[in-house]
Amino acid sequence: MKRVFAILFLMPVLLLLGGCAHPLPRYESPLPRAAVQKIRTTAYTQSESDHLRYGDLTALGTPLRHGLVNSAAADWARWPCGTIFRIRVTGEIYEVDDYGFALSGRNTIDLYKPSKAAMSEWGVRRVTIEILKWGDPWSSYRKMMRVRTYRHIKRMLNEIKSFFGDGSPPPEPVCPMPLPPNCQPCKPCPKCPPKKAPKKSPRSKKQASTHSRS
Repeated sequence: MKRVFAILFLMPVLLLLGGCAHPLPRYESPLPRAAVQKIRTTAYTQSESDHLRYGDLTALGTPLRHGLVNSAAADWARWPCGTIFRIRVTGEIYEVDDYGFALSGRNTIDLYKPSKAAMSEWGVRRVTIEILKWGDPWSSYRKMMRVRTYRHIKRMLNEIKSFFGDGSPPPEPVCPMPLPPNCQPCKPCPKCPPKKAPKKSPRSKKQASTHSRS
């Protein structure tokens, strides 16, 4: 009987230690912060076994979105919460409103898909994204402080302080924001040629001389 009680007592401790021993994802040096980036993307859905306990909610507690703007999960130190981007090849627009253990310290964005079939169809792809709006890193920092005891959260918090501690803002987005609800995916605007000075109407020397004295 004592042995049974000992096992029951030690089981939560062993589970806790096992969870703590789970290693963080292999760290990747961050990509240069730019308005256009080529990144690795994966896909997830709410019916995956590791997402069942969260249901159809993001890390913010808001519903996962699929439609005009879609939910995405990322390291909030690299793509802060609220970052909106467009996948160039598909035209889909995503907003970072989620994160995950496997994404901390990684240059990967996880795209929300409404079903396992859609998730499998996407698989793993390297795509070019265009940043339409950068999220606020310090707002992301404050949102994560309530769960700061988790190791992957600590990693993101430390990197926000490292990346943005000098007060430097993220680079300019591709398109102005905020995006209106019915906004169509925009494309980078070509550089406009410099405006040419209007041609002066021809005048006789006598007219010019008369004008200069008036």
